[in-house]
Amino acid sequence: MFDASTLILIAKMEALDSFLAGMEFEVAIPLEVERECRAVKKSLDALMIQKALDESRIKVVVVKNKRLVSKLQGDFGLGRGEAESIALALFKKARVVGIDDKNGINACKLLGIAFTTAIGILVRMREKELLTVNEAIVKLAALGKHGRYKQSILEDAKRKLEATA
Repeated sequence: MFDASTLILIAKMEALDSFLAGMEFEVAIPLEVERECRAVKKSLDALMIQKALDESRIKVVVVKNKRLVSKLQGDFGLGRGEAESIALALFKKARVVGIDDKNGINACKLLGIAFTTAIGILVRMREKELLTVNEAIVKLAALGKHGRYKQSILEDAKRKLEATA
């Protein structure tokens, strides 16, 4: 299960294809996340995500429990996409939620939902040798440019990537 921000960041660092190819389980997003990902139709990341959707490498799932989505939005100050992702993760008992939104991460922690971020995914891709150290560091720089990460988080990620050499 993914939130739009994480999926967009993976696409912006040009790692979506290799990430999806290395997945051992289904990647799914709620309908609202699909809308958010395609908001800027001509952007490269939107086109990459659309291609993955067209090829059924990412599945779109409709959230039926609108009341839970509204409650999550109110309780945790989440946007609709984040709330739908977390609601679906609860309903589908997802292994992990890809989420980079601070409030969404806090909601996952409080609800006991395993989560990861775009940086966590990048580090895992390097550990699985889907990327070289140099490729991973270039992609980390893209995350630093496009994401809202503290410098300390980026530095920690760089240390982890270099340690996998």
